Amino acid sequence: MAGSTLRFSLLLAAAFAGRATALWPWPQYIQTSELRYTIFPHSFQFQYHLSSAAQVGCSVLDEAFQRYRDLLFGSVAFRFSHPIEKRHTSEKNSLMVLVVTPGCDQFPSLGSVENYTLTINDEQCLLLSETVWGALRGLETFSQLIWRSPEGTDVMAYNKFNVFHWHLVDDSSFPYESFTFPDLTKKGSYNPATHIYTAQDVKEVIEYARLRGIRVLAEFDTPGHTLSWGPGVPGLLTPCYSGSHPSGTFGPVNPILNNTYEFMSTFFLEISTVFPDFYLHLGGDEVDFTCWKSNPDIQAFMKKKGFGDDFKKLESFYIQTLLDIVSAYGKGYVVWQEVFDNKVKVRPDTIIQVWREEIPVKYVKEMALVTRAGFRALLSAPWYLNHITYGPDWKEIYLVEPLAFEGSPEQKALVIGGEACMWGEYVDSTNLVPRLWPRAGAVAERLWSNKMVSNLDFAFKRLSHFRCELLRRGVQAQPLSVGYCDMEFEQT
Repeated sequence: MAGSTLRFSLLLAAAFAGRATALWPWPQYIQTSELRYTIFPHSFQFQYHLSSAAQVGCSVLDEAFQRYRDLLFGSVAFRFSHPIEKRHTSEKNSLMVLVVTPGCDQFPSLGSVENYTLTINDEQCLLLSETVWGALRGLETFSQLIWRSPEGTDVMAYNKFNVFHWHLVDDSSFPYESFTFPDLTKKGSYNPATHIYTAQDVKEVIEYARLRGIRVLAEFDTPGHTLSWGPGVPGLLTPCYSGSHPSGTFGPVNPILNNTYEFMSTFFLEISTVFPDFYLHLGGDEVDFTCWKSNPDIQAFMKKKGFGDDFKKLESFYIQTLLDIVSAYGKGYVVWQEVFDNKVKVRPDTIIQVWREEIPVKYVKEMALVTRAGFRALLSAPWYLNHITYGPDWKEIYLVEPLAFEGSPEQKALVIGGEACMWGEYVDSTNLVPRLWPRAGAVAERLWSNKMVSNLDFAFKRLSHFRCELLRRGVQAQPLSVGYCDMEFEQT
């Protein structure tokens, strides 16, 4: 994640130097004073600077301006939560936004610059950023300085997350509606009438995320985690055997058939056109070799290829072929760490996602191994938010340092970021939001803020306040400890 710079001598409405201490995540640099400024909802405007490369008609910022107006002022009465002293309460009637580099219609990318500088003093109220994506991050910070909508990617944007890793399909269900292979959804989803992602659904998610500066990284995990693919594509999965006879069950994708790669070539051609991000996540984790070992055709293929009894070589054969297919479509790819651990030959620009905490080695050691081999690394091992414990587990999450492994500066520069994961075995729409928030915010600050920002008491005060802000914005974020939010009593 890119960093941010915040400079102001301020405050807007009820926000002053004390209010700034509630910012989440904490900016890379911040300077405050006791000055404050008043804004009035009826007269305040977000405006483009005359020199800005982005002007009216820029979809990302036009919609952001409206979104934040609604978020800040909406239909809720504007209230001060602190006594207003008569020290300095001159009015600020606009935030001027100046974007240096043109580009409003593109999608965010791995290389997007998200830095911003927010300056609020007697002379100006200015948000300066290199790109529209930086402007979005600055708008969120501005909104948090004022004491004073939907969830999902909105809450990601509130926390300055910038990638939505969408694990669309797995063993249990294939909800992605493929226009090339419609039987995948018809025969592999929970319910093809109700529990699917239509083409319009996917399009709306991608655009909704883009307008908030969030990339959508789609994952289609193979050769394991594919039982739901089988009903819609006969012959794709490996028949398992009991002795010399088929058992009637199926295992991972069958890696020895030409038909398998013909299917994958056609399917990922579709995926590469539907999802605009340069990267696709191709999975490659947790492949169970039991079924492959039982199948006589697989055994014969292994012998012919000289693989012996090393089924990791068979897995590598499949993964390498799939990566060649995806590369031919001009896409980059992310894979789970098993692909690296099993010594699959991948392109130098492959991103390895480190997700296993202890096996085969501790994740800190794995990060060192991946980067020493010259690959870029993405860390998620310590941030599986579906793992819950009693008490304030956010503290352990918060204190993780992604670069705390033995390695050179060049190695550590290969760590592109981290990911907060929420897997759905025991999570659905009834408990997703409170389980995620504000715990995921602890990951967000660790990735966004300076590594020196690590004081738990300071974090607790700000995260508790931010949790209350999420509640005010309509997000049912769970409490961090015993306490209450002022806004709980505002509409009595």
